[in-house]
Amino acid sequence: MGKPDAEGHGPPDGLPDLPPEWGRVVVPDDASALAEEARQLRRELRRSRRQASWHGRLDRTRRPDGLPSLGLPVLILLVAVLTTLGGLAAVTWPRSSRSGGSPTVVPYPAATPAQVGPLPALDLVDAGDSPVPLRALLPAVILLVDACACPDRVAEAVTAAPPGVTVVTVTEGRAVRPAPSTGAPVRALADPAGGLRAYLHLPARPGAATVLLVDRDSTLVRVVPVLNSIEEYRPDLARLAG
Repeated sequence: MGKPDAEGHGPPDGLPDLPPEWGRVVVPDDASALAEEARQLRRELRRSRRQASWHGRLDRTRRPDGLPSLGLPVLILLVAVLTTLGGLAAVTWPRSSRSGGSPTVVPYPAATPAQVGPLPALDLVDAGDSPVPLRALLPAVILLVDACACPDRVAEAVTAAPPGVTVVTVTEGRAVRPAPSTGAPVRALADPAGGLRAYLHLPARPGAATVLLVDRDSTLVRVVPVLNSIEEYRPDLARLAG
């Protein structure tokens, strides 16, 4: 049986001698006093089991010659490649449009309704580079001919314009395009700053003229962005002379 220590304490009756390096061993009367030590011991046991589990998995990936197996790295690489291909397919896969696959066609602006607004106070220039206030020529049929000389459209305007209505041709830039011979006076002007088209937000369309009908009060009665025939604005000419 155990021998008592220097203080007269010895191992409990019925227990063998304990190793001296353990020091003094005290067994408490209340087992709850050992709860903290029990928790630490359980944590150590769980950590040991996890480490043993991972070691076992790694051992299974090793080849008989002791080198690591390529199975796990290849599996990880395969999953990464499949994930990347799936993302690329989702981005590049063609989608059918709700309109049945037909493209959306935005038509060129049609003639604007009457009373769209006042004509801005612009000064254009004539062939001699002299300024000409545009409002001084009202009422007027103004043809923007920077993208098309359109002599037929100018001749139609001269023929149909009521008495007292000026027919004006305007080109963008400082070069004045001479008006076609129509037998009636036509004021040919240039718009160096492009103020008219900028105000109307109407870019020039090759091969077509734009027509503005402006009354004596500077009101834009009609705007035809792409002129095909005088019939598009003939009914409004009578309003200019009023």
